[in-house]
Amino acid sequence: MRSRTIAIFTGNRAEYGLQYPILRAVDKHPGLDYRLIVSGAHLDANFGRTLEEIRSDGFRIDAEVKIEMDAGSLFSTAQAIGSGIIEISKVLAGLKPDMMVVYADRFEGLAAVIASSQMNIPTAHIEGGDLTEGGALDDSVRHAMTKLSHLHFTTNQQATNRILGMGEEAWRVHTVGFPAIDLISAGRYAQPDEIVERLGLDLSRPVVLFTQHSVTTEFDQAVLQLEPSLAALEDLAAAGVQVILTYPNNDAGGRQIIDRLEEFRHRKIANTQVHRSLGRHLYHGVLALAKHDSMHVACVGNSSSGLKETPAFGCPTVNIGSRQEGRLRGMNVVDARYDRQEISSAVRRCLFDEDFRQACNKAENPYWLGDAGPKIAKVLAEVALDQNLIRKKMTLKGEIRDGWFR
Repeated sequence: MRSRTIAIFTGNRAEYGLQYPILRAVDKHPGLDYRLIVSGAHLDANFGRTLEEIRSDGFRIDAEVKIEMDAGSLFSTAQAIGSGIIEISKVLAGLKPDMMVVYADRFEGLAAVIASSQMNIPTAHIEGGDLTEGGALDDSVRHAMTKLSHLHFTTNQQATNRILGMGEEAWRVHTVGFPAIDLISAGRYAQPDEIVERLGLDLSRPVVLFTQHSVTTEFDQAVLQLEPSLAALEDLAAAGVQVILTYPNNDAGGRQIIDRLEEFRHRKIANTQVHRSLGRHLYHGVLALAKHDSMHVACVGNSSSGLKETPAFGCPTVNIGSRQEGRLRGMNVVDARYDRQEISSAVRRCLFDEDFRQACNKAENPYWLGDAGPKIAKVLAEVALDQNLIRKKMTLKGEIRDGWFR
């Protein structure tokens, strides 16, 4: 029997790190063959040109889709979605996949889902149903991708319930857990010796891993919102804390954040280092240092990784600002406003409050289900590729009961 060809789309570094277990599971499945479509920030040197990370993981890149994006405005985001639809549709016309897999809530992913769904290619969406209500456009994009897609793989039961609440048929929705957990539970991340060699850290001293993205609806305030964080990090560095800063995504406002980070880098502040991208292997390795009682590590910023990935390592996290409001989280997360002193105090709690650190190490992980990659691959291999899959039905019929619509 012919293997099914699964097109898998990735548009940025963080998304690829989460898709790695899915790619690996599809690659290993005897009934599946992948076609990897790489786009967005992966092709941009300003964001680390993470194509090489993909290749070093042993994956074949079948298509590169260049999307012009200056990370400076919402106008450029809208233009990028439009050009992305055109270019991705050309690639899909050539590859002729049986199915398409797209992740999460990025504008590049929205372009991919529009292209595939409008070409009658059964489309699977990973991580639908989540919430981020803090001013990013992620929720609107994510829910739109859900309604365009034909299969849904969620990270938690709350997300599944929301998708069912959108009127999606129950057989289309699969609660598989958070794919990155597959790698974490297998210990597939950098070990302390490699971290010391590559980042020059002294593991007897505290470490902060920092990433702050723009809030899409407030992108013109991105640098203003970043300044309290940088001031707090400089204070911590002066006290001997080692600070690793990484670039944001290529969203509107991202270019301004990068320019400010480069100014910070050029000041050569002791105990600080700025990286375009650490890559999944090294990034998870730093977070994993928190598992060691003798090592003091905190994840700081407003990246979703601070909520979704850190619980697996028992790593204390400071979540800054509104960007991740509404997202499911563990008790290892401390919230802080855009305030220098509040951020500094929250980080110090994560690094030095022994009761809190021990509680984080023992806390339940709300995303821990395991084997998400193989679960997804199994569904992709076995679901019937027929008109029933393509022709979606709305389960909410809008009955009038006692004067209101249910």
